[in-house]
Amino acid sequence: MTAPKNILAVIAPHVGGRAAGAGLATLFPGEANVTVVEATDEDPAALHAAHVIITALSPVTAQHLAAAPDLELVQCASHGFEYVDVDAARTRDVLVCNIGSSGAESQNVAEQTFALMLALAKQLIPAHTALVEADWALPRLQRSLTELCGKTLGIVGLGGIGQEVARRAVAFDMNIVYAGRRRLSEETEARLGGARHVPLDELLRTADYVSLHAPLTDETRHLLDAERLALLKPTAFVINTARGALIDQDALADALEKGALAGAGIDVFDPEPPTPALRLLKSPNVVLSPHVGGVTRETLIRIALAAVQNVAGFLAGGQPRDVVG
Repeated sequence: MTAPKNILAVIAPHVGGRAAGAGLATLFPGEANVTVVEATDEDPAALHAAHVIITALSPVTAQHLAAAPDLELVQCASHGFEYVDVDAARTRDVLVCNIGSSGAESQNVAEQTFALMLALAKQLIPAHTALVEADWALPRLQRSLTELCGKTLGIVGLGGIGQEVARRAVAFDMNIVYAGRRRLSEETEARLGGARHVPLDELLRTADYVSLHAPLTDETRHLLDAERLALLKPTAFVINTARGALIDQDALADALEKGALAGAGIDVFDPEPPTPALRLLKSPNVVLSPHVGGVTRETLIRIALAAVQNVAGFLAGGQPRDVVG
């Protein structure tokens, strides 16, 4: 009889901690030994014995990998995987997987993207704040109210989530341009309202809304830096529901404070949670949310199931999906 495998489930406190991890542990077959922690090195003995680490936004460093000699797989319970040292895992022949092909987060991230876009277009935050302070702000806000219909949405990264955003943009009668390493098929572009593949700098110059849906890698870190932000029209809005470090946050704050951009909707930060010193927290015309794009009840269930199914299939001898390293 094969000995049970040891699974270390690392669920950071800001994404649910032990309470969320306890639910995750119940999804595994009885022959798996599951230990739930809130930090990767919280239980050194469990880390040393681990055959699999499931991590929900908790770092897995080269030191962690070295402390787990029997480790075979690191499963990220997210699309992102930048918090795992993929290069160190590769040198130790440890697979790293995400849940990219599951589509677990796609619906909610797309909805959050449009929630931020609509809040900016309709000035919902300042309108609400003014009304509760007995200020009928319509004359003041009317100049900045706008529609999504007819506007150009530039999507950076037209993968699964980006395509869900594009589908919704079609319903709003928006024009869609996208940037990415590869052009999609003509059939897919037609299905997404005639989406056009363009270079990133052209997208930034022409879009009324720029929505980021690219993975965070060494190449995409600060993809929107001061130079690229300067390409946007002063009437443009930036939306980020992907990863905080895709944008140079200080450069974005500079642009907003100077009036070089119309506004920004931000659901992700670098680091998370953000420090009180983050200038974006006090920048003009921003709508901020605490990385809620992937944490609805429905989404969390889909994420947990996708991660568990991938690990269970691997432990049963199958090929894991979504290997990133």
